[in-house]
Amino acid sequence: MALRARAPTRVDFAGGTTDLAAFAEKEGGAVVSAAIDRYAYCSLTRVNGEGVRITAQDLQQFVEAHDIRDLEYDGNLDLLKAAIRSLDLPGGLLIEARCDAPPGSGTGSSASLGVALLGLLDRLRATAAADRRHYMSRFEVADLSCRLEHEIGIIGGKQDQYSAAIGGFNYMEFHDRDLVVVEPLELHSWVRLELQKHLVLCYSGQSRLSGDTNQRMISAYERSDTVVTEALRRIRRVAQDVRRALIGGDLDWFGELLEEEWEARSLLAAGVVTEHMQVLRDAGKAAGAVAAKVCGAGGGGCLLFYCRPDTETDVVRALTAAGGHNLDFSFDFNGLEVWESQ
Repeated sequence: MALRARAPTRVDFAGGTTDLAAFAEKEGGAVVSAAIDRYAYCSLTRVNGEGVRITAQDLQQFVEAHDIRDLEYDGNLDLLKAAIRSLDLPGGLLIEARCDAPPGSGTGSSASLGVALLGLLDRLRATAAADRRHYMSRFEVADLSCRLEHEIGIIGGKQDQYSAAIGGFNYMEFHDRDLVVVEPLELHSWVRLELQKHLVLCYSGQSRLSGDTNQRMISAYERSDTVVTEALRRIRRVAQDVRRALIGGDLDWFGELLEEEWEARSLLAAGVVTEHMQVLRDAGKAAGAVAAKVCGAGGGGCLLFYCRPDTETDVVRALTAAGGHNLDFSFDFNGLEVWESQ
């Protein structure tokens, strides 16, 4: 018998980077994103002994220790180690993890993995205590995952963890004192269906480390770089407008806003848009895409395209010919799920 959990990754429509603490705590950030059915999975089996072994199948990495207290942060699956250490569980844990999304894809896969594991470990803890009152809420799981990333030195925002825990379409605001306000977006069904049909997610084939890109952006902001500061404020305003466009069903405006987000994001740091990403954007737009959006911090990873009606196949073909990799997806509305395998 094993415990299993999954948490969705996400596509972000606007506002990424404004959820980083340096900006959010000073000026307030805003993000609009949607969870998708590219999942991070974790499975846990109890074994004899006091040790722990974690295997990340897709990364071909594993760590093990004779005692949970011996787990050290060394850059190898540190977030998963932090999750295990944070809940003060007994040893004898065999954990398998994997993710449907490519590593470094800009879809929040590392945060989804952390949320899935915390949900799994929280269920184990509550089951051992025989008291459902020990369960953490989804918001508590997301908040703890954010705090663990900060503790181990990962420079990142908070949108990924909340999207993974909650699922669905969300507008989020980020303020000082770790205040996160989440508004689930209740969209018309036809809006969700139109987005599902006309969005194309393309992996550039270039994995990236979001922490490196985020550090360069935030360093420029903290130096009061005028270009970066104004670009971040513009990105936040675009997120607020995307919320309005989606709620109002104005998808023409939605496409225009994705293009504006691209323009503003390209000003945040050199290399946010790589040469190959620009080639993919040009190929997609020539084939029928209205707009392209950098997923996550940029510098590689995925691009999200919004296509004109019935041009999606042409766009996918053009992106494939240009060296991209299409990632099929649907929207997820369940968020974190934990279950017991019989």
